[in-house]
Amino acid sequence: MLVSTPTHCPYCGLQCAMTITHETAASTAPAIPGGTVTVTGRSFPTNRGGLCQKGWTSAELLRNPDRLIAPLVRRGGRLRPTTWEHALGVVADGVESVRAEHGPDAVAVFGGGGLTNEKAYQLGKFARVALGTSNVDYNGRFCMSSAAAAAGRAFGLDRGLPFPVRDLTAACAILLLGGNVAETMPPFLGHLQAAADAGGLIVADPRRTATVERALSGGGIHLQLRPGTDLPLALGLLHIAVTDGRIDRDYIADRTEGFEDAWLAAAQWWPERTERVTGVSVTQLRRTVEILWRARQSDTGAYILTARGAEQHASGTDAVSAVINLALALGLPGRRGSGYGPITGQGNGQGGREHGQKADQLPGYRKITDPAARAHVARVWGVDPESLPGPGRSAYELLDALGTPDGPRALMVHGANVAVSAPRAGHVVERLAALDLLVVSDFLLSETAAMADVVLPVLQWAEEEGTITSLEGRVLRRRRAVPAPTGPRSELDVLADLAGRLGQPVGRFRTDPQAVFEELRAASAGGPADYSGISYPRLDSGEDVHWPCPAGPDAGVRHPGTPRLFLDRFATDNGRARFVAVEHGGPAESVDAAFPLVATTGRVLAHYQSGAQTRRIDELSTAAGPMFVQVHPDTATRMGVVDGQPAAVRSRRGRTLATVRCDEGMRLDTVFLPFHFAGDERANLLTNPALDPTSRMPEFKACAVTLEPAVSAATAVEKGAVA
Repeated sequence: MLVSTPTHCPYCGLQCAMTITHETAASTAPAIPGGTVTVTGRSFPTNRGGLCQKGWTSAELLRNPDRLIAPLVRRGGRLRPTTWEHALGVVADGVESVRAEHGPDAVAVFGGGGLTNEKAYQLGKFARVALGTSNVDYNGRFCMSSAAAAAGRAFGLDRGLPFPVRDLTAACAILLLGGNVAETMPPFLGHLQAAADAGGLIVADPRRTATVERALSGGGIHLQLRPGTDLPLALGLLHIAVTDGRIDRDYIADRTEGFEDAWLAAAQWWPERTERVTGVSVTQLRRTVEILWRARQSDTGAYILTARGAEQHASGTDAVSAVINLALALGLPGRRGSGYGPITGQGNGQGGREHGQKADQLPGYRKITDPAARAHVARVWGVDPESLPGPGRSAYELLDALGTPDGPRALMVHGANVAVSAPRAGHVVERLAALDLLVVSDFLLSETAAMADVVLPVLQWAEEEGTITSLEGRVLRRRRAVPAPTGPRSELDVLADLAGRLGQPVGRFRTDPQAVFEELRAASAGGPADYSGISYPRLDSGEDVHWPCPAGPDAGVRHPGTPRLFLDRFATDNGRARFVAVEHGGPAESVDAAFPLVATTGRVLAHYQSGAQTRRIDELSTAAGPMFVQVHPDTATRMGVVDGQPAAVRSRRGRTLATVRCDEGMRLDTVFLPFHFAGDERANLLTNPALDPTSRMPEFKACAVTLEPAVSAATAVEKGAVA
């Protein structure tokens, strides 16, 4: 019997629509659902029937032989299978012991941007109510926090793309800073086709990526800037726009404030200075402004987009603010056919940061320091507002404090693999090892789970019900498409069980996803991210709903949702967007004789995030090949390394092993490493945990390194190569 279920891809924030077809049959192994499972692309505005290689192979996750089936508890130094009763008892006893000795903040929670809205909401509630801890954050801090902070201070609201993806399809000019969508989300590239064909696709990236190649093939521009100079690039573009008369003064007067202060900062970045600092020629700078301005003036559509390359810096918030300033000066945000927006990376990176996983937020994107917000959410949860903790540590600060005298002694991890994905990963692994209790909920034994004291096997994407929110603020239904194997449990069940063991009343933590979503609706009502007008029946009917979508006073009249934000006013107190004056300070660390190159990191087509899932799919691992360091041939010669041979990449924090991949499209001063690999091949052994003062984003995209032929680990230590 064939059963087909419409759902969405488990990977990136584009959330491509797909259909899962399951042929029911007798199960052949406890870890594998009975029968075969196939995936086909489904027509939808974001992917238009297409899928990338990861999407096409996603069914392999459902029958992977490494699937976790039984809970694991560490005994005698090894993880051994046990019962749920025993495993949850170990967790509850360990948490109670740590809280009794060190207080509630000694227990921490680290969530993930791949969790459904229901699980993200419940995890934040569990941390603050059942554990009473302020120490809860998630891996989305490493993804969208700088863009979110900059959008919040400019527009009063952050929602990833404030317009539907399909709006990009007709645009003839698009500036993309720090994104390689041809590899990270290939179906997205189709929406840039018109701009590319018109010669209006402009990509700012230190590398000549597949996205850059698409831009150049149509006569577009590659702004091959030095890593960490996105901010002065944007300042220089704004300078040219003002001095060449390419700004919308009526829009600035009518819809914004703060332009003069922003201009005073940009006035210092004359074109020649911008070229000297960024490496981008004056000719390219002027042509970029002219392409955007002409498209804006002719109403053929002009957009500016940012992604992690521009945002994952210790000055990432200011860099995005500088880009927003440029967009505002051109008159793009809040208009049909033009705009600015950041591209969300993780599958539910948007919803995951809206409903309580972040250290400083409550559900509905409410601030945890706001008394009215605390009172509203506490009322929904049935607790005293005074019992809710305040803001806690951000993601890296939380990890850095693990096992220290004043830091958390126990950590619960859900949907994250911090042993690979966190900056200064070697240090983070040391902090994890210092814990009294590490609990990981996952469906595969990730590198972080392998370190745990308790591993709890949970359901994965096609085995559960729930909702997710895509990069354009569209709320989507995730449907159960295949039966789960015997053994794993829903994280909603796990959290409810643990809450009961920790003394919470029966029923406070619901286990039915729809019931949890109903509570989420109530908790978000009236907040910036208002989901109160969205319901499972409404989503199941196929309706297209973007938040904010308030319920309204009349239950018989549905709010249509808000696919396009800011058309009438911005979400600030006076309805005006704010220019924010910013200055360039440069990367957090400089190159020198010992570390003469700048390393930047990113993704490749066949892998996703830490690779914990995709490295287990043979087709994807074969396509991606081994860990590599991409370098210009002349730089390779200068550093004494050879194309195709192993090399060691060293920074002030650690050493990574990789195969040399020479590419004449690379800058002479830059090397690139993908961050999907584990062990000694972790790119994040190198990266700098210097934090943005506003968003607390680590500086993933620029660290000083040297490159040398690979030597044994023992020799490297003798040479002082490992920090």
